[in-house]
Amino acid sequence: MALMGKRILLIVSGGIAAFKALELVRLLRKDGCAVSCVLTAGGAHFVTPLSLQALSEERVYTDLFSLTDESEMGHIQLSRSADLVVVAPASADLLAKMAAGIADDLASTLLLATDKPVLAAPAMNVRMWLHAATQANMATLAARGVHVVGPDEGAMACNEYGPGRLAEPPAILDAIKSLIGTASSASASASAPQLLAGRHALVTSGPTHEPIDPVRYIANRSSGRQGHAIAGALAALGARVTLVSGPVSIADPPGVSVRPVETAADMLSACEAALPADIAVFAAAVADWRVAKPAALKMKKTATGKPPALSLTENPDILASIAAAGPRRPKLVVGFAAETHELAAHAEEKRRRKNADWIVANDVSPATGIMGGADNEVHLITADGIEHWPRLSKQEVAARLAQRIAAAFA
Repeated sequence: MALMGKRILLIVSGGIAAFKALELVRLLRKDGCAVSCVLTAGGAHFVTPLSLQALSEERVYTDLFSLTDESEMGHIQLSRSADLVVVAPASADLLAKMAAGIADDLASTLLLATDKPVLAAPAMNVRMWLHAATQANMATLAARGVHVVGPDEGAMACNEYGPGRLAEPPAILDAIKSLIGTASSASASASAPQLLAGRHALVTSGPTHEPIDPVRYIANRSSGRQGHAIAGALAALGARVTLVSGPVSIADPPGVSVRPVETAADMLSACEAALPADIAVFAAAVADWRVAKPAALKMKKTATGKPPALSLTENPDILASIAAAGPRRPKLVVGFAAETHELAAHAEEKRRRKNADWIVANDVSPATGIMGGADNEVHLITADGIEHWPRLSKQEVAARLAQRIAAAFA
């Protein structure tokens, strides 16, 4: 297991979402990961130290001025003994302290003293999340290398709707695995040849959101895990990577330049702006259609009960556009084909029609659990034939694909 033998320092701050931290601890322990918990005064209003202790099977820390702990400089030891520091939920208050460098309780002091990677999972009211102060704090933290997962969009305990919900524990777990796995891979390959040094790789990932009105959109179930893993694997081999990502709730891979986008048109523009590139991997699950004229205001139900008529138009074909012959075409273009039947035939037809060099095809039928899941089973289709790869974690698929790409440039 990716987390076996690892240690996470979990900081639980205030907010109704704190109860989800209990499930996160359970998932981490199930994967063989040790968990040290720090509970803020605000967090203690929602979960108890005893609950966290029972699930983590370790002492829970709450007091910066514990005479016993501080006689051994406990806050320094705690901040540096873990492989990763996770703040879930990360309240607006704690994020502001992190951005300002304030250290007035155990949690904020640990975050200021740590020399380990930090992953924050924000959770707060939608207005608090969208406030200019919070957004400025998030930009500051991102510039300092703090990784972020979420927040999700949806209904809140305060009866408002929008972004601000804590990412679900399985999504936070995936982000933890991604960061731990990337760090381990980077450490293991630190002395290995940087096979793609000097190469520029363009990678797309995640879904696109095509607006229907200001609150609704057309999308799909893509999590972005595979595309993000590929970007990280290419960076680990020394490539300069530009990751164009649709809306996802997973952490950005380290060492990668990320261009967040919403729609297919945005994604195509970002890809064109990123050229020239030696390598292009199109792993994003782009919506094939968009609403021709999105409503400027939220659509309301009518007295007749009839649903609105949506006129759809085709989105730009990003893979075909970038793969088209010309001086700016990348030397190696890799597309993805998510199929539910006749996988090989449809994928080979797509490779030829869109002028891609390779197609990575996978079966995304609901029974496979691949779309949005942690594993993948793919067929690599090239002009030379078809290779079937067994079911692997998406990190392993990414590492294998990155090695194949490196071999193509050797």
